[in-house]
Amino acid sequence: MNLLSKKAMCNSHGQDSSYFLGWEEYEKNPYDEIRNPKGIIQMGLAENQLSFDLLESWLTQNPDAAAFKRNGDSIFRELALFQDYHGLPAFKDALVQFMSEIRLNKVSFDSNKLVLTAGATSANETLMFCLADPGHAFLLPTPYYPGFDRDLKWRTGAEIVPIQCTSSNGFRITESALEEAYKEAERRNLRVKGVLVTNPSNPLGTTLTKKELQLLLTFVSTKQIHLISDEIYSGTVFNSPKFVSVMEVLIENNYMYTDVWDRVHIVYSLSKDLGLPGFRVGAIYSNDDRVVSAATKMSSFGLISSQTQYLLSALLSDKKFTKNYVSENQKRLKKRHEMLVGGLKQIGIRCLESNAGLFCWVDIRHLLSSNTFDGEMEPWKKIVFEVGLNISPGSSCHCTEPGWFRACFANMSEDTLNIAIQRLKAFVDSRVNNKDDIQNQQRSNKKKSFSKWVFRLSFNERQRER
Repeated sequence: MNLLSKKAMCNSHGQDSSYFLGWEEYEKNPYDEIRNPKGIIQMGLAENQLSFDLLESWLTQNPDAAAFKRNGDSIFRELALFQDYHGLPAFKDALVQFMSEIRLNKVSFDSNKLVLTAGATSANETLMFCLADPGHAFLLPTPYYPGFDRDLKWRTGAEIVPIQCTSSNGFRITESALEEAYKEAERRNLRVKGVLVTNPSNPLGTTLTKKELQLLLTFVSTKQIHLISDEIYSGTVFNSPKFVSVMEVLIENNYMYTDVWDRVHIVYSLSKDLGLPGFRVGAIYSNDDRVVSAATKMSSFGLISSQTQYLLSALLSDKKFTKNYVSENQKRLKKRHEMLVGGLKQIGIRCLESNAGLFCWVDIRHLLSSNTFDGEMEPWKKIVFEVGLNISPGSSCHCTEPGWFRACFANMSEDTLNIAIQRLKAFVDSRVNNKDDIQNQQRSNKKKSFSKWVFRLSFNERQRER
């Protein structure tokens, strides 16, 4: 007799994805420059470690915030006691101002429409609980973050229907792809409740254009469905075009006077822009009072600690610091991105042109033995187990084309990234040499076959002459 629930026993978490399997191998044998120089280098973790020195410097200069003091007096007791799940007003005000700052103050946000959550994972799942029932579907453009299979589906019972995007146009969203995804949901007898996009994209590292955002708003308006814009990488845009939030396009097109205004929701987090995933700070922003109310009640299952809110409210309220941090962090991301793209180019590997994020979308289609997903998994296994790099295969991101991989660059030192590039160079060289050997062997076999054919033909002629 099974004593556990169906949820506990089901296999819909997505843990068997190659995305998570690569992590498991890394954890068994993690690279360390001194202790384990032959270990696996983690290139599957979208983490920003490039600007910790700026954060640590601020903490040194502002000891009261880290010591939970106000004007020199301890407020430890105040923070340690029960706090309402609406969150600290000072932190919510500081967070919405920071969100506006990242968007170049082209839009402003109302802290009363903000719901605090324990990271973006919790924010996305909470929105699913608010907007969809089990069996309802959300449309997501491919490729998309592998964790969405867990975050959006596992506990909510919602379904994901892919919007199939291709490399022919740089994986841009098109009207025909949106309509085809909607029809596919109908064929599967799924009621579509909305579209979810990441802007900037994970794993592409590209920002949505205004044209794409306008297309999405027209689509959700026509279909009478929701749009969720996950904007957790909005502060990582290091090249033009600049980031455009869906909120900016809503206002420019006067959607605030329509029912669409209440059906667009934004997810944000400090995990990527500030590099603080361990602090578990996420947020939902919605113009729909009912969504805000329901999500606030649900947030009691995943709150941000009062100590974290107090510390970050002080940090985000320091406008001189935040302005310098965002600018300097983007410069460092650009430099690191150029380092990876340039290094890969030198060894014959190109990347999708991108302008944001903590990763590159890497194209090794020319190195596949066959244009299939089995053909993709073969080099991926070698890269993880033999080369010693954990990168995420495109199939784990539901990419429709074999041979694309996501490689992260901001969670390691420059020296480690250089070692990763050198390891890839050795892999590419061996791959190319092996291909040459196979082709030479095939040519040799053809020559031998031809020689045998000529010999047989000559022998038969002599026999006939006799």
